[in-house]
Amino acid sequence: MNDILLLKQGEIVLKGMNRKFFEQKLISNISRRLSRLGKFRIYSVQSTIYAEPQSDDIDMDEAEEIMRKTFGIASISRAAACEKDKDAILATAKEYLCDALLGASSFKVESKRSDKSFPMTSIALSQYVGGELHEAFPHLTVDVHNPELIVHIEVRDYAAYVHANSIPGAGGLPIGVGGKAVSLLSGGIDSPVSTYMMAKRGVTIIPVHFFSFPYTSELAKQKVLDLAEELLDYCGRLTVAVVPFTKIQEAIRDNCPEEFFTVIMRRFMMRISERIAKDNGCGALITGENLGQVASQTMEALAVTNAAVSLPVLRPLIGMDKDDIVAIARKIGTFDTSILPYEDCCTVFTPRHPRTKPPLHEVLEAEKVLDAEALIEEAVMNIEHIKIRKKR
Repeated sequence: MNDILLLKQGEIVLKGMNRKFFEQKLISNISRRLSRLGKFRIYSVQSTIYAEPQSDDIDMDEAEEIMRKTFGIASISRAAACEKDKDAILATAKEYLCDALLGASSFKVESKRSDKSFPMTSIALSQYVGGELHEAFPHLTVDVHNPELIVHIEVRDYAAYVHANSIPGAGGLPIGVGGKAVSLLSGGIDSPVSTYMMAKRGVTIIPVHFFSFPYTSELAKQKVLDLAEELLDYCGRLTVAVVPFTKIQEAIRDNCPEEFFTVIMRRFMMRISERIAKDNGCGALITGENLGQVASQTMEALAVTNAAVSLPVLRPLIGMDKDDIVAIARKIGTFDTSILPYEDCCTVFTPRHPRTKPPLHEVLEAEKVLDAEALIEEAVMNIEHIKIRKKR
């Protein structure tokens, strides 16, 4: 009996006149992501998207896992389709859910009848199927309040569908509906989480990594590429822009007051990221900054950093506790890579006593000794673009 995936839309259903745009983008994302497994028929009816495999050799476990990480989907159900007939529905439930019914100790049946021409009410259908299943699987007890297994029956336009408990989807909005943004991706815990969180709002991500060889190693660079690969399932296609940053950091070290090293470095990062953003039609920058976490993330320091660019800077982690950030990193699979002991450029030439409240006019004065435009231009001209692909 062939599986079909029922993908329930989440936040999209609240959209008004432009809901069709969001739905079409989600269907496009689903089609592209499932295409590597084989051919699917994908269509939408009544706030549910159907992904129906067109051959028997498609790995539906893998398809379910891919959909679990696709933004815009609220829940996922593996279902079997059958005729809209009470006996056909019962037979399908017995066969399709046999293992689940044998493995459970309690159950109930929930029916939804969106096709009002179906002759039985939802309650009557649930009672009929539930009674017959109870006879066929006498070890089961009926528990309408807290059952171990819920047998779901959905009578829809084209067919009836039988499935067990749904699994939660990734939620959010489909990638591509929220515009494009450059995300500053380091090797730490925070920036992969901030990238994930903005992708969840439908933002197409262009990751940028600042690489300071030989102060940071090739292993540190590979760590960031590995993080990007771990984000791939959520963010869709990713190409990391690796910016050579050594010359800029050495110029700051050699010419600027030590107390301003970090904030000036951040301002150069923002300027370069803005150049990349504007070249790629992006509308914002994304950082993993968190208020008060380090000296460069005070309100005053963030204001000085912001002053370097004209694009809005999105900081989804700004008010979060570290424990909450770590929990998300564990959930999305980036934590173990993030804590690998490889340095990143933010730890290069760290000042002993950084100014936590740097005045903008003093920072601007300190920067005057640098040929900022020449340094930025050279870095941008030597960016390495690395397309991320799954290793497995």
